[in-house]
Amino acid sequence: MNSWFEIEEIDSDTFAISEYKHWESPHSYLVCGTRRAVLIDTGLGVSDIKRETDTLTSLPVSVFNTHVHWDHIGGNRLFDHVAVHGLEKDWITDRFPLSLETVKKNLTRFPCEFPKDFDLEKYTIYQSLPDLLFFDGDVFDLGNRTIRVIHTPGHSPGHCCFYDPDRKYLFSGDLIYKGCLDAFYPSTDPFLFYSSVQKVKNFRISKILPGHYHLHITTGLLSEIEAGFSELNRLGQLRHGAGIFDFGDFRIHL
Repeated sequence: MNSWFEIEEIDSDTFAISEYKHWESPHSYLVCGTRRAVLIDTGLGVSDIKRETDTLTSLPVSVFNTHVHWDHIGGNRLFDHVAVHGLEKDWITDRFPLSLETVKKNLTRFPCEFPKDFDLEKYTIYQSLPDLLFFDGDVFDLGNRTIRVIHTPGHSPGHCCFYDPDRKYLFSGDLIYKGCLDAFYPSTDPFLFYSSVQKVKNFRISKILPGHYHLHITTGLLSEIEAGFSELNRLGQLRHGAGIFDFGDFRIHL
């Protein structure tokens, strides 16, 4: 196994593939049915995540990106089938919203022991025509297991969570996690972020599987984040440039 990644079994058909050595600590998730598997996000792209998925399943693997940000699409190039929300088709095809220089600065923002074979000079942003576009409410059959798309814009226009209705897992991307929730970029929308948090509360959730940092979080964090956004909205602070607000287990950057 590759020492850059840490693998954790969520259940016998679901695996977290984490990059804890990097300050972003992104999580990707391998979700297996009986006929096919989905890899939710592919992380930073500084090491070969496909080597990890190949050790975990022999099923054909499709990549479903929660959103088209550099730290979620880095390993896309290693897979033959990539799907994104239709609103971010242009981002992943040829109009990524950040320059390569900015992405490299973010990647190396804090000291990190990258894999020995990683070459920053050769690092590129994944760009390619997606094989599939999905939209809110789409359901994909993996064989005795389905995954539903929940469009949750705010952090980005096409941000999505994925929901497993049988196990009641919510793969929350950058909508729900312990850490700083970012809604300050020009391409973000604080009000849509708040609405998306409210939207996922309508689903019965047994486990939240976040896109970054602490892997094991309680479902109660969802209500706490909703309350935080509600308070900022009440105070008239739910706007770009309002600042960073600390709520203990999470912060909201507007």
